[in-house]
Amino acid sequence: MTADPHPFDVAIRLSAEGENRYSGNTSAAYANMVGPFGGITCAVLLQAVLAHGRRQGDPIAQTVNFAAPIADGAFEIEAVPVRTNRSTQHWIVQLRQHDAVAATATVALAVRRETWGAPEAVPPSLPAASTLARMPFAGAPAWVRSYDLRFAEGGLPDSFDGREQPHSRSEVWVRDEPPRPLDFPSLAALCDSFFPRIFLRRRTFAPVGTVSLTTFFHADAATLARQSDRHVLGAARALTYSNGFFDQSAEIWGDDGELLASSHQVVYYRE
Repeated sequence: MTADPHPFDVAIRLSAEGENRYSGNTSAAYANMVGPFGGITCAVLLQAVLAHGRRQGDPIAQTVNFAAPIADGAFEIEAVPVRTNRSTQHWIVQLRQHDAVAATATVALAVRRETWGAPEAVPPSLPAASTLARMPFAGAPAWVRSYDLRFAEGGLPDSFDGREQPHSRSEVWVRDEPPRPLDFPSLAALCDSFFPRIFLRRRTFAPVGTVSLTTFFHADAATLARQSDRHVLGAARALTYSNGFFDQSAEIWGDDGELLASSHQVVYYRE
């Protein structure tokens, strides 16, 4: 008997429609308050590159610009390799709906080689994932149910009471739900699985939307394979809020303490 595909794989499934072109559909399992969860959009744009016959190497960087709300339903993606060097390859990707661009991305791939390496960043120290309760998801958007989130610090407030906090730091164990072996598309999505920092800092709900999100992939495919479907450790914070925009930085660590990815995004907010 063939097992049903994981909901994540259904959400990023693409059909080839000719040279550099794909078609896909949004997934109800990754719906947000308006349109799809931003992380699944990052993942499907990356998948268009990874599935391409001219792909060379693995992802090292991706920047996604959310140009317009993405509606539920069908979309088209164009993924074009614009430059291939000996070690790196550069792509431009567009997601279109109704003959209009809804999201764009640049993706850099690289052929990794054995070199000297050393970490400088230090992972946060958290209790084991098994000792923390899973975040309840009653009333949350559908995409939250697609993740097992276990917060050590900085979960959503119990109530949006407007009592401003001194920081918006979060530390959390997270994995796909149901569990799924980690790969580059799911890692790209995980980098956007942190709630908007303004919700934590001001303890109030505000209309928000990511404008641009850049992810750096520090791990290779073998490292992700070793992580398999176990929880990864996430940490997120903001640097500043000003004139309707705030930033949000995040790190994703393997459960062995290896940094897998880091990201930075700028988010629009309205009072």
